[in-house]
Amino acid sequence: MAQLNVQHVDKIYDNKVQAVFDFNLDVKDGELIVLVGPSGCGKSTTLRMIAGLEDISAGHLFLDGKDITQTPAKDRDMAMVFQSYALYGHMTIYENMAFSLTLRKENPNVIHKKVLAAAEILGLTSQLNKKPSQLSGGQRQRVAMGRSIVRNPKVFLFDEPLSNLDAKLRGATRREILLLHKRLKATMLYVTHDQTEALTLADRIVCMSMGHVQQVGTPLELYDAPANLFVASFIGLPPMNFFDATVREGSLEGKGFSVKLTEEEKGILRGYAGKEITLGVRPENVEEGGDIAMKVFSNENLGMNTLVHGHIGGGEKISGKFRGWCNYKAGDDAMVSFGRKHLFDKETGNAIRKGENA
Repeated sequence: MAQLNVQHVDKIYDNKVQAVFDFNLDVKDGELIVLVGPSGCGKSTTLRMIAGLEDISAGHLFLDGKDITQTPAKDRDMAMVFQSYALYGHMTIYENMAFSLTLRKENPNVIHKKVLAAAEILGLTSQLNKKPSQLSGGQRQRVAMGRSIVRNPKVFLFDEPLSNLDAKLRGATRREILLLHKRLKATMLYVTHDQTEALTLADRIVCMSMGHVQQVGTPLELYDAPANLFVASFIGLPPMNFFDATVREGSLEGKGFSVKLTEEEKGILRGYAGKEITLGVRPENVEEGGDIAMKVFSNENLGMNTLVHGHIGGGEKISGKFRGWCNYKAGDDAMVSFGRKHLFDKETGNAIRKGENA
């Protein structure tokens, strides 16, 4: 059992710069939580506070109900996997994986069994006599994970573990981490700036910006129901299209487009009549065929899909992700329509929800 509770945690440095504001999170036993956001948003600082590598300025941290806010890192029963692997170059893979247990003076037979078990899980059995320099980046990252596994910690912490790998290795190692989580049923916190990692790995995602939590939810919740403009723009690739639009009776009017509102959307926007809002449309919801004129300026064929970029009437940029192979050229005209629409308050940037409108 490993439940983690982070309550009202702040991080304020000696120069009075605040990096994390009122961070709250309840992590269930066996859950894989991914902290995602741009560089400098506070996600790694938060992870380091949980690990005990950074002091907590305010708030409390509980592990299985015990307050560990002031507990030294070595006594928190957590294992951290770093971006840099942090392996000892003069040691064999076996010695690297056994190192923490050797320091604890555990029984050599127990150490041997734990190392072999971890090596089997990670496909490293044949590499145990090699040095780190003889392994690929992906293999070295697996060794770093193996070093954590042998400790059998209550919580695994990953800080941008795939950043140093090329695209192909990132994908393969990401799948290995997912399989590892399912096999160990361990509680894991994982930090990344890569939304693909977040969407594919997480049970729940914590999306951060400028030290603040913007939204906590399942990958589908953040993708399909973003809480605000930041989450909507950060989650999803290519990013969501945004347009200024005025709420009219039964429609949204923008520069170069007019779209009808569904009955549900009319209800959500009750109280916004005559006001300007921000309309969000994901590229995959920009559909070929319709009454919105689009002037194409580029075409990217991706095999099963084509990204088509252009402008609509008022000069606003728009990207559409169309099915199949398209052959639009710069200057071509296309007619499109908007499918699923996301509605945001112009002043606050927050999503306009049913029952929460002005």
